Amino acid sequence: MNVTYKLLLGLIFVTALAGCARTAPILTPQTTITTHNSTDQVKSAIFEAGLKRGWIMTPAGAGVINGRMASRGYSVNIRVNYSASAYTINYVSSTNLRARRGSIHRNYNRWVNNLDNDIQLQLAAKAFK
Repeated sequence: MNVTYKLLLGLIFVTALAGCARTAPILTPQTTITTHNSTDQVKSAIFEAGLKRGWIMTPAGAGVINGRMASRGYSVNIRVNYSASAYTINYVSSTNLRARRGSIHRNYNRWVNNLDNDIQLQLAAKAFK
């Protein structure tokens, strides 16, 4: 009974540690635009959504926008490739987000998911103007 108790306690401990993991696979949203938007509207939507979420967005060429966010000692750089029909948010680099071997602090995924959702909302609003 003592061995069974120790095994059960060990299993609970390992499960609890796994549930507290702060890293997750790096999210790379690849979104197809279903509304009828021009490339300029897509660019504008990305800039507006980034500004709303605290990202510093800078143009980096035709169809490319670089984004940077800094928050409480963390920073992250992304690259958004876009066209009139789709856009992709790519991870570039970060500081203090435990990025290694395809995983990163889960806050990054939350930030990028929020940005992706806001871009979609901006695009929907622009399609009806």
